[in-house]
Amino acid sequence: MASKKTIKSVFESLMFVWGEPLDPKLAAELFDIGKSEAYACFKELQEEYEQEGRGIIIREINGSFQYVSKYENAEYIERLFSPAKQKRLSQSALEVLAIIAYKQPVTRSEIESIRGIKCDRVLEGLMKKGLTEEAGRSNGIGRPILYGTTDTFLKHFGFKNLKELPDIDDIENVIHSEDIEVETDPKQISLSFDEQGGA
Repeated sequence: MASKKTIKSVFESLMFVWGEPLDPKLAAELFDIGKSEAYACFKELQEEYEQEGRGIIIREINGSFQYVSKYENAEYIERLFSPAKQKRLSQSALEVLAIIAYKQPVTRSEIESIRGIKCDRVLEGLMKKGLTEEAGRSNGIGRPILYGTTDTFLKHFGFKNLKELPDIDDIENVIHSEDIEVETDPKQISLSFDEQGGA
């Protein structure tokens, strides 16, 4: 028969991998011991963790046991899991990104024709962020580079694929509307633009 030290060690491993509250009866069956003996082992472990002031404690829930983080450490856990603040895309970047998304594959000159302004720096910035990429070359004069969106773009805006983009028949009119608002709802993205934004 396994020693109590071994049983408690195994119970620790079980709680770690189980995730949900672990029933002492289920744990007892692994060692062919009684439920009451297994329960006593869990209680001893619980007391040991409390006495040592561990960051992980053992919580009893309706007779079952589960690892949980110490309440006093919640502030630090929240800091770790809080999303890093991300710099929002500029209005110009959103305009270019919208044109690429709806017109791709598209050349830089086609983007500039729609916007009425050069977009070299904006396009470079979008590529550095991984939202756009080169998608081959056009068959036109000089074979200019074609641009398209990336999987990062889909992930950022919550789309499974480009088919989920809302229908926009006239991208030029969208670009020259009055406001700018981007919603990263998984089902939709609202795009409208203010002509006075910078790069």
